[in-house]
Amino acid sequence: MTVQTIEIGPSDRIAYAHTPPSAAEGVTFVGFNALTGDMAGFENTLGAAVRAAGHGTLWWDYRGQGQSPVGDATPVGEAQIAGDAKTLLDTVAPQRPVLLGLSVGGLYAARAWLAGAHATGLVFVNTLRRDGPRLKWVNGALTRLAATGGLELIKDAYLPLLTNESWQAENAQSFLQPGGYTPLDRSAGIFRLIESGEQVDWDLPYEDLSLPVLNVTGLQDRIFYDEADVTRLLTRLPDVRPVALPDAGHLIPIERPQALAQELLTFAEEFST
Repeated sequence: MTVQTIEIGPSDRIAYAHTPPSAAEGVTFVGFNALTGDMAGFENTLGAAVRAAGHGTLWWDYRGQGQSPVGDATPVGEAQIAGDAKTLLDTVAPQRPVLLGLSVGGLYAARAWLAGAHATGLVFVNTLRRDGPRLKWVNGALTRLAATGGLELIKDAYLPLLTNESWQAENAQSFLQPGGYTPLDRSAGIFRLIESGEQVDWDLPYEDLSLPVLNVTGLQDRIFYDEADVTRLLTRLPDVRPVALPDAGHLIPIERPQALAQELLTFAEEFST
């Protein structure tokens, strides 16, 4: 994966990796990460599978995440991420972009499209959720965990609730390690990104998302999935294809990468004729 950058300012850059489709009719999947992820997450779980089918990939890191540095005075949050996504898409001009968002990444992808970014289709992976006191509490707790024990404490506390039981059985030995935790520096870009999650506006104008949408839901997500809320929000999407995975939780790319890749390839067939 060859990483390139778009210079935004003296201390700000957008890092990305672009592989165009190998097929004339191929689409380009554009990844929108979860707040605590980076572009390697999509590459390591989905990249080879979608490219083997002739499609392209465009992975990137939000400023403050992975390989994208952020200046100390740069505002970090929803509007800035959506704006960076439009800058990325305008600069790279990928073939038939399909925006692929994991968790809050789906909301950022939708905001980018609503702001004028070009896209052929949109994929929500465990994005749909209702705003309210419970979601605010969860997001506030995430910030406090980061300030207390960094990403390792977040993983130890949240992964049993976000992943399916078979993944937990296979991977539990990698967590709850001795030695304690290290807080994240509150001035660090990744901490500022996590903190910005508390201010996300989840009241998307779903009725305005007129492009084709694939919605993938993991039914073993014990934090964000609420059946009634997802069902209600699906009815507001004008052109949606709902998919439920009973054996997956919130982090479908790492839990069920083959199943997710197949759903993406099926969705891409709509734009490949």
